[in-house]
Amino acid sequence: MWRVMKKKSFEEALARLEQITRELEEGDLPLEDSLKYFDEGIKLAEYCNAKLSDAQRKVEILIKKDDSLEPVAFDNDDTEDE
Repeated sequence: MWRVMKKKSFEEALARLEQITRELEEGDLPLEDSLKYFDEGIKLAEYCNAKLSDAQRKVEILIKKDDSLEPVAFDNDDTEDE
């Protein structure tokens, strides 16, 4: 599964996931097709989540503190205060 996904960029995987979501929400698919789309959607969601986690780790490592690179926890709570 990951070998196929590695050929997709995050943006391509997310766009496909959005397309699958729209098609499933319309409800016009036969059950068998719905199950195939659902399975593909789960795999795409896992792939996108892994890519986001990788990006988060890179951000944590690259944050500068006192002119040296130091791992810093990614804290998204700061955005809520703005």
